[in-house]
Amino acid sequence: MRLSPDEMIFWQHGFFKLNATIVFTWGLMFVLAVGSKLITRKLSTGLKRSRWQNLLEMIVNLIEKQIEEVGLRHPRKHLGFLGTLFLFVALAALCTVIPGYEPPTSSLSTTAALALCVFVAVPLFGIEDQGLRGYLKSYVEPTFIMLPFNIISEISRTLALAVRLFGNMMSGAMIIGILLTITPFIFPIVMTVLGLLTGMVQAYIFFILATVYLAAATRVRKRETEPAAQPNH
Repeated sequence: MRLSPDEMIFWQHGFFKLNATIVFTWGLMFVLAVGSKLITRKLSTGLKRSRWQNLLEMIVNLIEKQIEEVGLRHPRKHLGFLGTLFLFVALAALCTVIPGYEPPTSSLSTTAALALCVFVAVPLFGIEDQGLRGYLKSYVEPTFIMLPFNIISEISRTLALAVRLFGNMMSGAMIIGILLTITPFIFPIVMTVLGLLTGMVQAYIFFILATVYLAAATRVRKRETEPAAQPNH
């Protein structure tokens, strides 16, 4: 039994390997890119709309609402990044019903790459919103002693994002694989459905955590209260 899609090698030449993680990752990106292009090529603003456009609008509105509820001031500004993260992880889980497919999110290299995307996006959005000085100032608040702890927090939460998603996705795939070997009939089908549900939950959790980190980086600082006006004598 393979513990990771990294072990499934399709082509190798010297140190260069083309494994299942790379193939399925690029396959998912291709499906997302082509699918979005096909759905959005003939958008309608009238009452008559295609089913795909209605589905797309429902997904976009749902993601935008979740971003707004977390606390980000401009949901549309972060919709492209956070929505893409959610759709990629969700699609990776949904495709597990395809025979021979293994979700790339069950590889630590993929989850680490996703976590690094969040790690890079947090300061970029934070600097864009607060300015470089304002964002860096948050590392030494309320006192300069907090600087190393804030830096450790940035690194540790990135590792937590990667390991949490990797562990949950890999364990689900392993359980289904074991059950297919032992009882290859009705019970594995139920576990497959449960695995799909678990994958969607993990996609939602990853999306929410990324949104929370961005909200913390772009939070609005309250201005100091202006002194009250002196009464007129």
